[in-house]
Amino acid sequence: MDMTQSIAPKTDQINAADLVSGPITVTINRVTEGPPEQPFNFHMEETPGRAYRPSKSMRRVMVAAWGSNPAAYVGHSLTIYRNPDTKFGKERLGGIEISHMSHISKPTTVALTVTRGKRAPFTVKPLATTAPTPPADTSGREWLTELTLAADNLDAVSALFAAAKQAHAPAETVAAIRAVGKRISDAGKAGE
Repeated sequence: MDMTQSIAPKTDQINAADLVSGPITVTINRVTEGPPEQPFNFHMEETPGRAYRPSKSMRRVMVAAWGSNPAAYVGHSLTIYRNPDTKFGKERLGGIEISHMSHISKPTTVALTVTRGKRAPFTVKPLATTAPTPPADTSGREWLTELTLAADNLDAVSALFAAAKQAHAPAETVAAIRAVGKRISDAGKAGE
């Protein structure tokens, strides 16, 4: 059993609360106009009916990596995650950030506004676009073997996590993959 769907907010967009269980890798299949404060809806194959509406900072990252024409983003993939330290005003409420993007050959760094008058570098890494083949073994052993092969590669672990969830791998296996992804992500943040 998996409680993830039971805690998902009922909305037409992906929210930070949707990513409490870990990062997801999604593929853009169309772009439409959004409301003024979030002017673009990026519709994803993996989240039908729920668009990703990136913040201004994440739109800056997308433009730096992929150019200014959002229609050209169709077919591109990105890994999004919940950053619990994202502030709205003075409150740390959490927000959605991009960790990896397809169609870039090397890490891309953009100076983003952190607070009024203060900027900090933000880096996205290239996303491996090949997803793992789901193991035939439904007991979880082969998933854990795949996890061992992924080692400390966050791209590979994120793709494995998404494939395991989609294939309805045992909950304990999905949790183990998520924990490894979180460990790698946390280690990457600590090393920055």
